Amino acid sequence: LAVLPFKPLNADGEDEYLGLGITDTLIFKLGNIQQLIVRPTSAVRKYAAPDQDALAAGREQQVEAVLEGSIQRSGEKIRVTVRLMDVKDGKSLWAYQCSEQECADIFAMQDAISAQVAQALLLKLSAPERARLAKHYTENRPAYELYIKGRYFWNKRSREGYEKAIEYFRQAIELDPNYALAYAGLADAYTIMMLTDHQLSTGHVRGSVVKAKEAARRALEIDDTLAEVHASLAKVRFNYDWDFAEAREGFVRAIELNPNYAPAHYWYAGLLGALGQYEESVAEAKRAQSLDPLSSVTSGLLGSRLEAAGQVDEAIAQLHKALELDPNYSSGYFMLGRCYIKQRRYEDAIDALNKAIASGSEESKASLAYALALSGSRMEAQHILDELSARAESEPIAFYVAIVYAGLGDRDRVFEWLERAYAERSPTVLWFRLNSDPYWDGVRSDARFRDLLRRMGLPEVTSDK
Repeated sequence: LAVLPFKPLNADGEDEYLGLGITDTLIFKLGNIQQLIVRPTSAVRKYAAPDQDALAAGREQQVEAVLEGSIQRSGEKIRVTVRLMDVKDGKSLWAYQCSEQECADIFAMQDAISAQVAQALLLKLSAPERARLAKHYTENRPAYELYIKGRYFWNKRSREGYEKAIEYFRQAIELDPNYALAYAGLADAYTIMMLTDHQLSTGHVRGSVVKAKEAARRALEIDDTLAEVHASLAKVRFNYDWDFAEAREGFVRAIELNPNYAPAHYWYAGLLGALGQYEESVAEAKRAQSLDPLSSVTSGLLGSRLEAAGQVDEAIAQLHKALELDPNYSSGYFMLGRCYIKQRRYEDAIDALNKAIASGSEESKASLAYALALSGSRMEAQHILDELSARAESEPIAFYVAIVYAGLGDRDRVFEWLERAYAERSPTVLWFRLNSDPYWDGVRSDARFRDLLRRMGLPEVTSDK
């Protein structure tokens, strides 16, 4: 099922956030039905144009049914019209226009839509599924509207968007201190900022970690059945705490609660890969990709998992598919460059990594310098090393410097900078797979390397598996 953004009928477009917010709520509700695979908000938000062909969107998203709707607000009143269609033949499966009473109560309206969609699709719901479908996380309409404004900005996937989202989630919590979803939104935002802010300062990262944990724990105190919160907390435990046992438990719990939550699968795939469980890692990444097949992110991460598992040719093919979905996907070029490094195709690696840098991928500079050094362009590699070393005085990027020294073959400097990265607890230590990447082949036999892996709790694995 694809739930398309509800189209605001007001000419000024002020209700765009409300239309997408209702869509997001319905995706959340319907996504808890295990018989349904519902495309995530990130996959459908591009279909917000007023003239969007719903059936064409459904075919592109490779779904069997599509739900489209329109929304019109007049003061406190909302009018909603909805239609559920079979993508194969365009047949209308169900249509709905909320009554005046249901439209006056936005929560009753959403309950009616989600329950009747399930009925129209002839789904037999379990008692827990029926309860989750009817559950309200707040009865406070102003708090709800602040929450969906937060989700609207969160879905923009930019630092400015996350900061605005945090403001709205906090305002929602002020109106309803027991609003679990608003705490979940905070946890999501701070978890992503932990990852995106890793180059700003160690303090920025630690601040985001603390706030993500606080929000997640408060959300789970109120409602421990929120899969998204378990996944966010597990991501922090994996990437920052390096508590792999707790992280595994959190990802498993998230997937038990909502098997169709794609981020839980691809984050779990990363953990399994770090622990050397490559077959299971690829399986989780494939599950994430099947849930959101048009996402360059899920496609790219599948490529990354295949590369870690030693299936480099398959990884390269998968990454090309990801870049077809989004030619500006910087991480796709970055991961492609890593594949070429593994194959010792340094010219191809340099080309891919330069494209990654042009698209905004800062972490690619270290890999580029590594490839340059091994290709014989040591002076160019040294220029990048000088830049990274200078920045490392004020930014937590010691791990990048260690990579360049590995390319230049300076073993002692590699360990000097790896120790600094360990002290910084940089998430990049796991992104670059310290225990398996070919960057470290020249130091893998060193007792200092094995000691570092032991302190991090990582198993020793070879770089080709």
